[in-house]
Amino acid sequence: MAANAASDPLSQLSLALAAPADSKEQADLLATLRESLEGHPSLSILCSTLLKTLSGAGDSLLKRWVLDLLHFAICRSNLSLDARTQLADQALEVLAGLLGDPNVGTVKVAVQCFPTVYALLFRSLCANRHNRRAWDVLAQTKARIIELVWAPQTNGGVRLAALKFMQRVILVQTRGINDPRLQNKDDPNIAMCPSDHPFISVQALETEGMKLLEGVVKLLYTSDKPDVLSAIMNSWANLVKKRPALVELVVSSIMHWSPAQLRSSPYSDVRSVEKSVRILLTHVSRTPQGAPYVGLVQAALHAQGDRMERAAAEEKARKAAAAEASRKRAMAATPVADAPDSKRPKLEHEPVPAPGPPPPATVATPVPAPGAPPSSFDFSSLPASLVTDMIVANLQAFTEPALIGLVQAHRHKKSSGNGAAAPVTAVAGPPLQTTPAGPSRPPPPHFVSNPPTGPRASRPPSEPRADRKAKSATPPPPPPPVKEEPVDPLKMDIDDEEIEYEPDKLNLEMSGGTEPVDDAEAALDHDMDAAELPLVDFKLPTPRELEADERDELLRKAIARIREGAKDLAPNEPADLGDGPCSSPADMWMLLLVRMVTRVSDPAEVQEEEDGEGDGKDEEGAVVRRSEIYERQDRLRHALCDYIMSDFAGRVRLATTWMNEEWYNDRIQRHQDREWQPNYETWLNQIVAAYQIHADGKDRTFSRFLLDLPQVPTDILTLLRESCVEPDRRQMGFAALREFVAQRPSLRQDAMNMLLELTTHPDKITRGAAINTVKRWIPDGQPMADMVRDFALQLLRRLQSRPKAKEKTPEREPESQQQHQGESGNVEMKSPSPKANGADQDENMEDGQLPSEDIIQTSYLPEQLELPAVDSQILQHLELLFALSTRVPEFLDEIFAAYGGMDVSVQETIQQLITPLIRALGPTHGKLLTLLRTFPPGAESLALRVLTIFTEHSRPSSQLVALVKSLFNERDLDARFLIPIIAEMDKADILRHLPRIVSILNGTADPKNLVRSVFSSVVTTPPETFGKVTSNLPRVRQSELLTPAELMVLLHQSEKEIGLKSAIEAIGICFSMTEIYRSEILAVVMNQLVDEPNLPTLFLRTVIQAVTTYRSLVGFVSTTLLSRLITKKIWTNPPLWEGFIRLAKLIAPASFGALLQLPKDQLRELVDKQPGLKAGLREYVMKKGTNKARVAGYLDIFGEDDSGTGKEASPAPVPVPTPEPVPVAPPQAS
Repeated sequence: MAANAASDPLSQLSLALAAPADSKEQADLLATLRESLEGHPSLSILCSTLLKTLSGAGDSLLKRWVLDLLHFAICRSNLSLDARTQLADQALEVLAGLLGDPNVGTVKVAVQCFPTVYALLFRSLCANRHNRRAWDVLAQTKARIIELVWAPQTNGGVRLAALKFMQRVILVQTRGINDPRLQNKDDPNIAMCPSDHPFISVQALETEGMKLLEGVVKLLYTSDKPDVLSAIMNSWANLVKKRPALVELVVSSIMHWSPAQLRSSPYSDVRSVEKSVRILLTHVSRTPQGAPYVGLVQAALHAQGDRMERAAAEEKARKAAAAEASRKRAMAATPVADAPDSKRPKLEHEPVPAPGPPPPATVATPVPAPGAPPSSFDFSSLPASLVTDMIVANLQAFTEPALIGLVQAHRHKKSSGNGAAAPVTAVAGPPLQTTPAGPSRPPPPHFVSNPPTGPRASRPPSEPRADRKAKSATPPPPPPPVKEEPVDPLKMDIDDEEIEYEPDKLNLEMSGGTEPVDDAEAALDHDMDAAELPLVDFKLPTPRELEADERDELLRKAIARIREGAKDLAPNEPADLGDGPCSSPADMWMLLLVRMVTRVSDPAEVQEEEDGEGDGKDEEGAVVRRSEIYERQDRLRHALCDYIMSDFAGRVRLATTWMNEEWYNDRIQRHQDREWQPNYETWLNQIVAAYQIHADGKDRTFSRFLLDLPQVPTDILTLLRESCVEPDRRQMGFAALREFVAQRPSLRQDAMNMLLELTTHPDKITRGAAINTVKRWIPDGQPMADMVRDFALQLLRRLQSRPKAKEKTPEREPESQQQHQGESGNVEMKSPSPKANGADQDENMEDGQLPSEDIIQTSYLPEQLELPAVDSQILQHLELLFALSTRVPEFLDEIFAAYGGMDVSVQETIQQLITPLIRALGPTHGKLLTLLRTFPPGAESLALRVLTIFTEHSRPSSQLVALVKSLFNERDLDARFLIPIIAEMDKADILRHLPRIVSILNGTADPKNLVRSVFSSVVTTPPETFGKVTSNLPRVRQSELLTPAELMVLLHQSEKEIGLKSAIEAIGICFSMTEIYRSEILAVVMNQLVDEPNLPTLFLRTVIQAVTTYRSLVGFVSTTLLSRLITKKIWTNPPLWEGFIRLAKLIAPASFGALLQLPKDQLRELVDKQPGLKAGLREYVMKKGTNKARVAGYLDIFGEDDSGTGKEASPAPVPVPTPEPVPVAPPQAS
């Protein structure tokens, strides 16, 4: 179990978390886990998981451990660049939050993470144009950390970490090496960022980088902190290496620097800074970037050396003065009584060495030189800094040539001592001449058996004589072995093949003898030399005519020998056929075999031509003989073809050689014989037909074979086009056509036309493969890129064609269909007759329609665009252009420009098909935002579709909201442009623009659903769920939403701007939202509207609809609303008075009390229009009335004929449920 825990980081982490917090046990477990994680693949995953433990936690052992692990993973681990970048992105906000941590150690580690985080995220954000939030957080964090450099209360360790971060920012925000071939991908710099980046300003960052560098230089001159100065010097080494343009600034800054600000610092601190300066200058002088400034650097080093010497002398004098003053103080403080103790006589005797054997007389004891330190002095007791200064001072005492000479002398002395361990022992007799060990020339033969003695070892003259004798007494080492037969240097240059060319002769010459010659052979040579054969008129005899079987057998044997020879040579063959005529022996065999098949001649014809007797021969026999020869050669070709196709992948070189020879032979034979029947195309078709039977769709051997053909017939290209359509051979077909386009200029146009036509194929897979094939040449693969671009634009213009033009001029249809499309931009107005000039064509064409001659046609597109548009046909036209737009966004300009000239059904189809492209580009794409701002007239619906796609699944950005608002103010756009962003506006903008949106209602379902979604996004919920937002686009500020009452009141107040029909439909939408518009909300709405100085026309219609929907509102309407309407003299407004009468009828008898408040004339008018109310009112007056005079007056109005009222009562309820016609009349009159 323990072993499993040790191998599993999660188990180890669980044990550590289970241990007591901040205990030694937890510390040990975390330390063990850290060691196992440093090379573990799950390091990044674990760091991402533990990030949440750093946020909002107090200081703890676990927090410090996690932060240290995160610093290791981002800055020093062996994780991939992508993994470190992803981890840095995830930890960005957490690390930024730790900058305010109260623990200084935590802040320091967090700041130490940011140099790497800034570089990683800068590289990532240069390519990612959508993650603006990460850049904003990074920019804010950068400002906070740089502020730590200048803040006086910053901790020293934190300041150094912040200074290191600032130096990294300078590196990132300055330009690297200009040559792109020498740029380092691991060195992110401002040159990597595109100039049109949506949220990273290259100019601003570069300016900030130079200002930060100026700040560092200023800090170098003004800072009195040695650690800060040393940190600056250490970081500038990397700046010099990676930014050659800044070397001059660095060198000049160091040359003018002096330790004047360090006057109050200890000498050791000043010396440390001076060493950093010296190390940096030395490094600059040794780098290629500092080569132009070597003179300045040497001068600066010399001046700095003098400055350091003066400082060292001053420090030495200061120490001596301090020591003298200390000694005087010590003497003054010593008591007088103790003085005699220091002068007591020395009573102890020196120890006498014990007797022993005397030292050998042959060894001399070295005598120390005058002034040298005693041998008993212990140099290890000296401070290391003093020893270092002494060594440097001694080295500087010598000039450079002298120092080099001393080093070489020491090496020579050392090598001499090692090479000859001891001189050769003296031998009695005359001394032999010493011979070098390396034989520059062979010695005489009689000296070979006696090896020469070794050379005497030389010693420097300063070596003591006794030492020499001691070394000579040692026995000599064994002499080195000497070769008995030295190698001749001339033979070392001879190749093995040259040596073995004539081995017998060479051996004979080396032995010094002559080769014996046979007498018979010598005689034969003599006879042959003496004979003079007359070769002038010599002719070979005519070969014997072979029978057919003998001839076939002979050829089979020859082919078998060639085949076997090719097998033997197969391992030595090169991978590809060489450019030369014969790149290997196997190629020669193949060429021989092929020419046996292709190069054929009739021996009888040759003989007749030579004899000049061909005229009298039988012509029929010659024809028969020739046909026999051709049949025989065809049988050989059949055999060769079968042999090749049995293993086409392994014998493709033979097939290529054969086809090239057939093509060349056809040219030769056709030049000699005009009636020659070519064999090249015939047998090429045979190979192609045989390959189709056994074709492997993934094998590209066939495409390479076709690429090496000298000539590709049209039927082969047609075959490749057909292969592209078949699933099993699609890959082979597209690969061959692609290679033809790229590597065969003569076939480029035909192959490219086929690929481009396949981009309009009805099958989606085939069309997609063709599009992927041609897209690789966009944007820089010329001239193919221009061909693809022109074809795509011609397809787009084809959608602007109208079938009506051909209906008007049917006589032009056959000719126009035969026209071919020219190049893009060169559109000429041609006509089949002189009378049909440009003016006549303009009369017959609609706006945006192209002439029929300029409409491109492919074999996969219908001759005439069908209207209304079919989605699949429109996709055949546009899928190529959509795919190209991802690489070249400028194609979007062409789509928007051509959109206005298309049929409405085509436009609607494009709006649906363009959705994947717009989603792929994203709402922050610069080109799309530009098009939304500058789209041409006629493309409003396409721009609206783009805007809708941007906001379908996410909230619109503030940039997009501002763009649409400004666009709506500048151009007279449809109100639908406001719908995607209405929920992001403030309340004032909502109230201003909402009537315009409501005005799009026309009784159809789509506008109704749009307005309903708008109401849901801008209106709050009822009071019982107060505080929540029922918006499908969540808002941040509750106060920016409209209350349900505000929306209903706005619809009534803006009824003229909206239009009565649209306003009625909008009010109906509100009533359908029953979860929002309940009875109490409607009561508030009616209460607010009745107080308006001018009552809306639709007010009473809304009241009727409210009491019809909620019967609980009858009491409020009858007791309050009707009375207030009577006080406002509602009868003065005929439409409202009509609605009042209907409302009274609807809620009767609850309205009787309010109706009696009407003046008698208005009451009489009311009962005349609604006679069904008379009986109820009369009964109500009779029951409630106490004043007989008033009752009599009312009875006079209501009458006493019951029969009449009863007859009128039955039809009274009919108009109540349908009060709509009342508000419709005023807008018609107006």
